[in-house]
Amino acid sequence: MHTTLKLVPTHGKNDHLLIFTKGKTDFDKQLFSDAEKKYLGEQLTKDKKQVVINQLHRFVFVQSSDVTKKKEPYHALEEFRKAGAKWAAKANAEGIKKIVLVDNGKVDALLAVAEGIALTNYQFLKYKTGTKKGEHSLQEIVIAGKRIEKRSVDRLNIVIEATCKARDLVNEPQSFLNATVFATELKGLCKKAGIKCEVFNKQKIKGLKMGGLMAVNLGSPQPPTFTVMEWKPRNAINKKPFVLIGKGVVYDTGGMSLKPTANSMDYMKCDMAGGAVVGTAIYAIAKAKLPIYVVALVPATDNRPDGDAYVPGDVITMMSGKTVEVLNTDAEGRLILADALHYAKRYDPALVFDFATLTGAAAAAIGHYGIVAMGTADDSVMTLLNNSGNNVYERLAVMPFWDEYDELLKSDIADLKNIGGPNAGAITAGRFLNNFVDAPYVHFDIAGPAFNKSPDSYRSKNGTGVGVRLLFDFFCKKASVK
Repeated sequence: MHTTLKLVPTHGKNDHLLIFTKGKTDFDKQLFSDAEKKYLGEQLTKDKKQVVINQLHRFVFVQSSDVTKKKEPYHALEEFRKAGAKWAAKANAEGIKKIVLVDNGKVDALLAVAEGIALTNYQFLKYKTGTKKGEHSLQEIVIAGKRIEKRSVDRLNIVIEATCKARDLVNEPQSFLNATVFATELKGLCKKAGIKCEVFNKQKIKGLKMGGLMAVNLGSPQPPTFTVMEWKPRNAINKKPFVLIGKGVVYDTGGMSLKPTANSMDYMKCDMAGGAVVGTAIYAIAKAKLPIYVVALVPATDNRPDGDAYVPGDVITMMSGKTVEVLNTDAEGRLILADALHYAKRYDPALVFDFATLTGAAAAAIGHYGIVAMGTADDSVMTLLNNSGNNVYERLAVMPFWDEYDELLKSDIADLKNIGGPNAGAITAGRFLNNFVDAPYVHFDIAGPAFNKSPDSYRSKNGTGVGVRLLFDFFCKKASVK
């Protein structure tokens, strides 16, 4: 469940308000009494940037515009989003149903606060029963003012909806979201946004000789799927598409290389987060009608240790014809992604991105604070990606992608082995995938930030939807859309 932002010319006299102030004396005389202005002046200090005024008939939430002294503007935007998270918590604690953000001329700050409120207000209540499901009271987030452009609010609504939909998909248990249902959910999004979509069944996948996807699926009673989504507007600025690929392992037991539990298998319903990212990102791109030709591919299956499951020591032949010696069946994501990367070659793409909860090594390297990235794309692409990552605060930690790491993937009996050993695990996973790509390429390992086991401001607990806002910002910049 997500909350949509609404834009209106002005606020009502009884509305609960959120206003901004530049300093201790910059208060609207029509809103506050002298006593209230004095109180605000005393309360707003170096360390306190938020003050609540209870006017009996309404609350007025006062937010200082001076939130940070850090040099980069994107730091301030993040502080405003976090401020929005606190205001959402306060509004729900007070049982407020509607909050109105009053335009103060600082559009970026206001929209960042609104974004923080909306993303914080997200809930996944599908499996809650009874009349008291713990639903938030806050139902309306309104922006009042004549200087905010409607298209800015519309675009923010689109990316909030897409992010929350990605969270929904990640939060769904595998008891509902098997590979077939996952594909159906993605197809539903495509229909809603006017995206061409085709779902390959097991027979088609087998016919395409997708050996990686078929091998991982061997232990599952559920068939695999391969979803192809294509957004190709007539006014697209690129003839060659940008291809997005997302790992769609709807549940990962580790296969025959069974994961130990607890805290390893417990949250493995989130192993399809990469697929959720690219599926909802192309949805946002199409909803916003960005003039960008984009293709999204999601190979999907679960990974189980049933009687027919692939085992360490097996050699499998990938769709590309390369052979892979499997030394760990828990390194399955790269096998299904490799087939998708090879399939993408038929589009002669300008650029290829993949998103995957791929390695514990990535999470160990930087925690949940950002996305591990690496690849062969040129500096202009990486600069733009870094700018977008900073702008939405889904920052990139770019790892080296040196050829020497390929030595760790050499097999005695096949072209490759599927793990590179104990060192540089996140990088060797990326280098493995690079064997199946011809186009400029960036690999995003979202194992750290895709799923939070405890609340983290507006990113919420459980599925975060990380990557959606990054991609949307990147493609807005690519299309030169403000």
